[in-house]
Amino acid sequence: MNASVSRVRRSSRLTNSLGLGDKFFSTAEERRVADSVEKGLDAVEARLISDMEFADDLADVTSRYLLDAGGKRVRPTLTLLTAQLGDGTNDDVITAASALEITHLASLYHDDVMDDANMRRGVPSAQSVWGNSVAILTGDLLFARASRLVADLGEKAIRMQVDTFERLCLGQLHETMGPRENDDPIEHYLQVLADKTGSLIATAARMGVVFSNAPSEYERPVEEFGEKIGVAFQLIDDVIDLSSERDTTGKTPGTDLRAGVATLPVLYLEKLAETDEEAARLYARVRPEVAAEHASDDPEFTQAIAELREHPVTRRTLDEAHRWADEAVAALAVVPTGPVKKALTRFAESIIERSS
Repeated sequence: MNASVSRVRRSSRLTNSLGLGDKFFSTAEERRVADSVEKGLDAVEARLISDMEFADDLADVTSRYLLDAGGKRVRPTLTLLTAQLGDGTNDDVITAASALEITHLASLYHDDVMDDANMRRGVPSAQSVWGNSVAILTGDLLFARASRLVADLGEKAIRMQVDTFERLCLGQLHETMGPRENDDPIEHYLQVLADKTGSLIATAARMGVVFSNAPSEYERPVEEFGEKIGVAFQLIDDVIDLSSERDTTGKTPGTDLRAGVATLPVLYLEKLAETDEEAARLYARVRPEVAAEHASDDPEFTQAIAELREHPVTRRTLDEAHRWADEAVAALAVVPTGPVKKALTRFAESIIERSS
């Protein structure tokens, strides 16, 4: 493969991962950063294959199942990108990026058990293929392997990994239990998103700074960026869940509601229903307890989802996603102007554009 073809392949993979657009990297400095990240992604893929080998064939098959199914590798890409604020890609950065992707994969196995999901990354979920016990144990194996990798990076890395794992578990616990009597349901929901999704993205961005020996004053800004952009991503998913364009989203409208998830548009609607009779009537038709009883092709529920999609609470959810994305970008104020800041900013914009 000649150099020009290789560069096109590398740039396409990086830009697709973060939604940057094929012509994003135009200057020599931007291309240098892109090439460094892409070479790092090649190294991460190789590490993932070797690090996800266990003592027997069964564990190898189950643990690599979701790895082989694909994924955009957003978290390792962020680690490799923020590493460009320091010395760039090195062995520790590769180890950190691999450990974080394995942690993410482990959480998917457990999430699918908790949600009783049938599909993941376009293939039947692990729990639907092998059952809950195998899926849980495979997730545990992957968490253990990620911890082994992190241990090689020293005490700071261990603390970062432990703190992140704790937040992942707390987010899942709080989502499962729901808000308590005195909790605000909307604040509770946003905290769940920050814990379940934002925390791991935040750690991915921070580890790139830490293990590339970048200035320590960049740690908190990129960490804040990662957490806020993770929340924005999930809020856009809440809107996409209501989309009528099934061929585009790959999901039946209202899938999350049928799974018992009270997404932000529904939480806004529930609050509004306290004083608005029209909102109360619509909420009675779309609340998760009712949604779970409807088949995917139920015309009555489909109509209710269409009304929710056009209701002001969905526009309000988009506005909230914009707010989180804007705050994510604002957190980067101290990060120097250049390819890394430009790429992170464009990544935030691309997340919001998913709803258009």
